[in-house]
Amino acid sequence: MRQFDVPTFYESPIISTVKDARQATDPRKKDLEPSVIDFGPVRFKIARHFGFCFGVEQAIEIAYEALEENPDKRIFLLSEMIHNPHVNDDLRERGIQFLRTTKGEQLIPFDELGPDDVVIVPAFGTTLEVEQELERQGVDTEAYDTTCPFVEKVWRKSAQIGDDDYSIVVHGKRYHEETRATFSHAKEDGPVVVVRDMDEAQELAKVIRGEKDTAFFYDYFEDKYSEDFDPETDLRRLGVVNQTTMLAEETAAIADLMRDALTDRYGEADVEEHFADTSDTLCYATTENQNATQALIEDGADLGIIVGGYNSSNTSHLVELCEEHMPTYFIRDAEEFDAPSEIQHFDVHVQEEVSTEDWFPADDPPVDVLLTSGASCPDALLDEVVRKIVSWYPDARPVEEVISPYEEALGDD
Repeated sequence: MRQFDVPTFYESPIISTVKDARQATDPRKKDLEPSVIDFGPVRFKIARHFGFCFGVEQAIEIAYEALEENPDKRIFLLSEMIHNPHVNDDLRERGIQFLRTTKGEQLIPFDELGPDDVVIVPAFGTTLEVEQELERQGVDTEAYDTTCPFVEKVWRKSAQIGDDDYSIVVHGKRYHEETRATFSHAKEDGPVVVVRDMDEAQELAKVIRGEKDTAFFYDYFEDKYSEDFDPETDLRRLGVVNQTTMLAEETAAIADLMRDALTDRYGEADVEEHFADTSDTLCYATTENQNATQALIEDGADLGIIVGGYNSSNTSHLVELCEEHMPTYFIRDAEEFDAPSEIQHFDVHVQEEVSTEDWFPADDPPVDVLLTSGASCPDALLDEVVRKIVSWYPDARPVEEVISPYEEALGDD
């Protein structure tokens, strides 16, 4: 797979060394066993897959290229580059201005832009409506388009589904940037409805089976379906695609549910005429990270620390997986805690930062810490977490000694 030119300050002496060693010894990524960084009184269990994915590395490379290639031009991002505050803040400090918030709220009017301005399309992609508006201003939307290839793959699959006269069910968060973009592209090819989770999918299945009527559909799925969507006709033939950062197993379950509902309505013999197989749209990185986190969980730990931006969808799903099995803390970076006595962390259910006391069992060594991050999180942030926690143990083994087996593995490669 292609290697991208990512600024070295996003890498780290500890975490990046471990990741590079695992890649050298397991290039096909078949071994999901966690890496263990053993400092003695505290041991960190590191996921086999985590951190910057292909799409994120591509987006970062293109963004920094835009800065280097256009020193005398105004440079704008449509919205956040990726869902990580450290990356976005660094781009701001280098002069890039943001045109919109992640929710689509306008910060700088498009009519203030002109042909000489540079606009970077973020990794999530953008809507056709935004593209057209920028083009009316004379802005080139292709020169620095960082849309993730796996998002574009979903768009192509949606087009294929629509061209084959199926309606498109999108598993995603309706107002996430990626889902807004996918919705915009998909509705050009066929009727579209968005379901966020299994609960909403169950309600859609009831409409498919005829257990709920058209009025229910329009009320329950308000603002989640394309214009002129008619549940009487548009739910007869379906294909399921997803926001690439959703839980892969949930997307698969929703697809199975849609197929079962269509089978109930039309019979097993005819279901292939009513349901399109779209299992190949799942993002490899999201799937790998989730599978690696499951392996971490199975290996066991006293607590979990997940690092990433609080508005990162893929990171929040890793948190949900871990918190079913152990105390789990979702943090932006090591600044969220100073001691074992208290930590500030994000609660994905109430969508706000909370405080927890006595969160770390420092007085009961050895402590096993599950540590991973989302696809938009720099390795350097995990390094800071490791170093801060290790600093609580004066008798901990030195970093050089702890990572030496991984450095040796790299030397043997």
